[in-house]
Amino acid sequence: MTSASSPPARMPVWLALGLAGAIGMMTAVQARVNGQLGVRLDDGFVAAVVSFGSGLVILVLLSAVLPSGRAGFGRLVAGVRGRKIPWWMLAGGAAGALTVATQGLAVGLIGVALFTVGVVAGQTVSGLLLDRIGFGPAGVVAVTVPRLLGGVLALAAVALALVGDGLAGVPVWMLVLPLLAGIAIAWQQATNGRLRQRVGTPLTATLVNFIGGTLILVAAAVVHVAVVGPPRPFPTEAWLYIGGALGVVYIFLSATIVQYTGVLLLGLGAVVGQLLMSFVLDTVWPAPASPGLVQELAMVVVALASVVVATVPWRRRR
Repeated sequence: MTSASSPPARMPVWLALGLAGAIGMMTAVQARVNGQLGVRLDDGFVAAVVSFGSGLVILVLLSAVLPSGRAGFGRLVAGVRGRKIPWWMLAGGAAGALTVATQGLAVGLIGVALFTVGVVAGQTVSGLLLDRIGFGPAGVVAVTVPRLLGGVLALAAVALALVGDGLAGVPVWMLVLPLLAGIAIAWQQATNGRLRQRVGTPLTATLVNFIGGTLILVAAAVVHVAVVGPPRPFPTEAWLYIGGALGVVYIFLSATIVQYTGVLLLGLGAVVGQLLMSFVLDTVWPAPASPGLVQELAMVVVALASVVVATVPWRRRR
């Protein structure tokens, strides 16, 4: 029986945060890819199914080929049958479905930066709460003054994006959905991390996430197509279909490193990666509602400061 209270092997803070930043960068690229596919298809739900479905195919193949995948799936089945794995640990796919659907519906119009702004706010607030109640695999993580200040600075980066008239003409629901996606991502990271402890491998935890997410998105896409009609013809550019593979990699990494970082620091590290990559993407490929480059650069600097404040081991003066 795996003990959830046994401490994990140490990972250097710089490596854990570097991986968290890479997760954020991949999330930003995935958002742009899925958003553009949604624009080309004129259907964000179908675009989300393509992204999640392709990721599911990759994970099924890996789980069948790799010994760790087969062993992890066996422990998953045994845990569910023996009721050692509760149903809510299998629900991370719902958060992934919401995130990918939001990308397909909104990013093509509002840009990666504004999408990231909403995600940042949701992840920051949700990460603080989840760490405080001990929901993540690391257990209760104290909300110290530096961590709280780091969260406040992350919210300040969000506030910078709201300055000016950059949101003029943007529907309110396009701003609310990324906020909900950010809340869901923090919960998903904690849930997948706990499931990974039970099944012994992040591969199986990621597979469960994609199975649930694909089922939800297929149902939503069927309803949407029945109401509004079929999407436009599928584009031929291969890069529009890499969103699923990116999702496999960053969800796998999230389930692996959340036990070393806690939910909040994982979220903050990912925020920095998202903002940096969002700035690059919106610089070379601006969307209609993207903030100005100076505004985005200020967001990145403040977000970087939030991670420094939250992670540096400040010592009290006696």
